[in-house]
Amino acid sequence: MADTSLPKVVVGTALTPEQKKDLLHRLARVEGQLRGVQKLISLAAVPSDCDGVAQQLAAARKALDRSFVNLLTSSMTTHTAGATSTADAAERAKHLASMLDKFA
Repeated sequence: MADTSLPKVVVGTALTPEQKKDLLHRLARVEGQLRGVQKLISLAAVPSDCDGVAQQLAAARKALDRSFVNLLTSSMTTHTAGATSTADAAERAKHLASMLDKFA
């Protein structure tokens, strides 16, 4: 039975199909966590309920951060493996470092 909850993985050179599948699964879990947070917020009745919301938000943020790290490490592996020379690998690594600096 095919997993229809995730988008179709398109073959390309940015990430391997396995890397894409792993990242999509991670993001689906984060999406589920955020839905749970929304439910907790809608059901919150007393101030102590905010503790549970904060805990779940922190967990979702950590999972999203982990997905970002996973994307970068997968990109480093994939992009530098396709380099045609040491200079090309250095240029690709420089681009990934600028992504890290810009978005982290």
